[in-house]
Amino acid sequence: MLIFISISLVTVSLLLATPVAVLFLEVVAAIALPRQKFMPTAGGDFSQCIGVLVPAHNESIGLLSTLEDIQSQLRPADRLLVVADNCTDDTAAVALAAGADVRCRDDPDRRGKGYALAWGLQHLQLDPPDIVIIVDADCRLADGTIARLAEACVITSGPVQALDLMIAPKDAPINYRVMEFAWRVKNWVRPLGLQAIGLPCQLMGTGMAFPWEVIRSADLASGSIVEDLKLGLDLALAKNPPLFCPSAMVTSEFPSSVEGVESQRLRWEQGHIGMILTATPRLIFKAIQQANVNLLALALDAAVPPLSLLGTLATGMVAITGLATSLGVSSTALVVSIVSSIGFTGAICLSWLKFGRDIVPLCDVPSIGSYVIKKLPLYCILLFRNPGRQWTRTDRRKV
Repeated sequence: MLIFISISLVTVSLLLATPVAVLFLEVVAAIALPRQKFMPTAGGDFSQCIGVLVPAHNESIGLLSTLEDIQSQLRPADRLLVVADNCTDDTAAVALAAGADVRCRDDPDRRGKGYALAWGLQHLQLDPPDIVIIVDADCRLADGTIARLAEACVITSGPVQALDLMIAPKDAPINYRVMEFAWRVKNWVRPLGLQAIGLPCQLMGTGMAFPWEVIRSADLASGSIVEDLKLGLDLALAKNPPLFCPSAMVTSEFPSSVEGVESQRLRWEQGHIGMILTATPRLIFKAIQQANVNLLALALDAAVPPLSLLGTLATGMVAITGLATSLGVSSTALVVSIVSSIGFTGAICLSWLKFGRDIVPLCDVPSIGSYVIKKLPLYCILLFRNPGRQWTRTDRRKV
């Protein structure tokens, strides 16, 4: 019996050690290795026509700023298309008034960002651009972002992902700033590490650029909550993985309302965890079978859970294996768990030292533990709640 328990604990400890090792290697590579094999400057002379596609569901508030950012960076021959998807507000009217080409989609039984993107591509196919750039309706674009993404697409002849950051509202409490830091680790530090190693990155849902021949055949029409993650893995499976372009940047704010933050976080994390449990084992097997290094890298990266969950699991395994060892079980699992916990802590500390001190000062670091504890009920909800497949606009009311 003790042998069975020992083998089981070692197996679980090793499974947990894998995403910790991936996280640690990505962070170290981001800090220690040289970056970026290509450096788009936004000053390149390229003739390719750009089509910017903006899917929008009840996004009239804030949409105008996004469209203004985009239009200020487009050339006369470029195009801006807004898909007003199952809207019940004046999203379409706002987009029309801003000078965008607008297509309204009304299909309540097939709601989701993926369906809106597929609908938009069908319209663009009538006169296809050379490059398609997808931008969410609540994002702001840094100067030169459109040109840098387009130039990167020309240089690499493949999909490109901009740096996508979420920003805490002004004077936000510590929990918002911890979320902003976690977002930086996920969407900035880890992709930088992959890039430094010479590997692709995940797609992040906005600030994504594609050659037309790549995106036209992509499987987008789904109600997946993590359609961006799925698309990036599909492209890697087709041996056309996305590359990271941190010189292009899009940003958006976390919702000010508590309800908005909770609903947004629940959707993201439930979709991600569902992908880990259902898709990544199959993709890892396919990557090994096909000797597809890029797919293997993205599948392992996708298997890294949200940081607070990963930290909770690593700490919990130390406690469980420590108790088991005190009862006579082999200490192997305890050693693996301790190494994993140290690796996770090291990755977070290195990330904070290089990328997080401006948003989470040293005096606020102890508050991270209370933030993680407060998230535990969320993971209980994830075990029992069906996330649904509809496109739900985030509540952004001010508090």
